[in-house]
Amino acid sequence: MQDMDTPRMHALIPCAGTGSRTGASIPKQYVAVAGQPMLWHTVAAFDACTQIDAILLVLAPDDAHGDAVPLPAGKLQRARVGGNSRAESVRNGLRHLRAQGVPDHDWVLVHDAARCLLTPAQISQLITACADDAVGGLLALPLPDTLKQQDEAARVQATIPRSDKWLAQTPQMFRLGLLLQALEDSLQHTPDAITDESSAIELAGLQPQLVQGSAWNFKVTYPDDFALAEAVLQARAAASHGTIQP
Repeated sequence: MQDMDTPRMHALIPCAGTGSRTGASIPKQYVAVAGQPMLWHTVAAFDACTQIDAILLVLAPDDAHGDAVPLPAGKLQRARVGGNSRAESVRNGLRHLRAQGVPDHDWVLVHDAARCLLTPAQISQLITACADDAVGGLLALPLPDTLKQQDEAARVQATIPRSDKWLAQTPQMFRLGLLLQALEDSLQHTPDAITDESSAIELAGLQPQLVQGSAWNFKVTYPDDFALAEAVLQARAAASHGTIQP
């Protein structure tokens, strides 16, 4: 039996967006990639990670696809509590978990449904790095390219030093109570400043840990991204005979 004082690990996947930039006729998380809806690959990574205890999909109230998608069901729950923004969907998902009796000290890993190349090993890496951290943290990637700042005419105004710059990824891992309070406060006072879960924690005066992720953990956003994601997933399947690789 689980010790009530031992934090459990919950994955929270907001799925209420439409993904309009992809040009797809349905929300992008339901577009088929390598033979399965993109969301299937995302959920499968969490389902295969033994450190994850439960997975919550946050769907839009009028979602017409989420219930029909065949997903790994061992740890999965669905909640039709999606909001008008990602931050609202995550906030509502956290409220749902709390209403289900999840304690504030449990960890929640919030992940983009469209980052379908995430692996169980990367999830485990984040959990190992943050499980004893006072704040929590996120997967991120040191900025590899030269960074330019533009002027009003879209010409180069300056080159920005990149040695301390990181590209934020997901999952982002924080305790339920801390993240819920940070999102409640930010949505009330500075909603436009919330670009991810870490930004809400930062607005609360805290400093999340940066855990180096992988360049393959990119977010499928534009039409060309689907082809790249499909190629990677097919290569993994061929190399592993259909099993998820770390």
